[in-house]
Amino acid sequence: MTKERIELTKQDRLAVAWRSTFLQGSWNYERMQNGGFVYAMIPALKKLYTTQEERAKAAQRHLEFFNTHPYVASPIIGVTLALEEERANGSAVDDVAIQGVKVGMMGPLAGVGDPVFWFTARPMIGALAASIALGGSIMGPILFFVVWNILRFAFMWYTQEFGYRSGTKITEDVSGNLLQDVTKGASILGMFVLAALVQRWVNIKFAPVVSKVPLSKGAYIEWSKLPAGAEGIKQAITQVNSGMAIDPVKVTTLQDNLNSLIPGLAPLLLTLLCMWLLKKNVSPIAIILGLFAVGIIGHLVGIL
Repeated sequence: MTKERIELTKQDRLAVAWRSTFLQGSWNYERMQNGGFVYAMIPALKKLYTTQEERAKAAQRHLEFFNTHPYVASPIIGVTLALEEERANGSAVDDVAIQGVKVGMMGPLAGVGDPVFWFTARPMIGALAASIALGGSIMGPILFFVVWNILRFAFMWYTQEFGYRSGTKITEDVSGNLLQDVTKGASILGMFVLAALVQRWVNIKFAPVVSKVPLSKGAYIEWSKLPAGAEGIKQAITQVNSGMAIDPVKVTTLQDNLNSLIPGLAPLLLTLLCMWLLKKNVSPIAIILGLFAVGIIGHLVGIL
């Protein structure tokens, strides 16, 4: 009589996917994400192996070193589920084969997670949510929380399923140039988005006055001649909309001249300076404190 084949149901795999969101919950300096990996695999191991001894051995082989981006670990988990299922059903899949697949995949996939998630998806969603929040709407943080977590878990679930159904064949995909192309494209898109947001997020205003030009009558609002109350406010708004100046003297600052030449030049140069300092291994904390000091001193002496 043949032994009935043990298969992981969708509910079993969903339990593994949910647990994998806590992959870094027990991160350590020796074997890094190994504890989280075992925690994610527990529902499957309980289903595949019936005795306590078999379960303990299965958990033990997954306590080896493991480290990759926490989201792209899902296809590795999917492949591991397929291998464990085959082993539980009598196939010749040993510990070395399972660990070899994990180690072989975690390196190439680790380079995909950062540009796709940290440098592209998260900044774009965060920028959209921040723009809404700056308008005073509570929907900004709610939007970020909902969209980010839906995107994150959907990616983890479908890539885990892809890994599970593809089995060991997925290792053939990561040996080609597909991951390199995805990484390069995501990096370019991420840098493009961040560069476009420099003008919005980085703000520098140089305060020194370059010139003061008195305006002729009729070019500015004569406040003393406006009627009192709401009627005066209405006339002032109308005159401003018609192009009249608020003050009788036109003051031109250094920032006005820079804006007329190349808008956003100062924020761009400051961003490039910070990038250069980071490349020179200057601590980000030191850069932040330096910007605080320059801003405060510049304001006190009237430059900023």
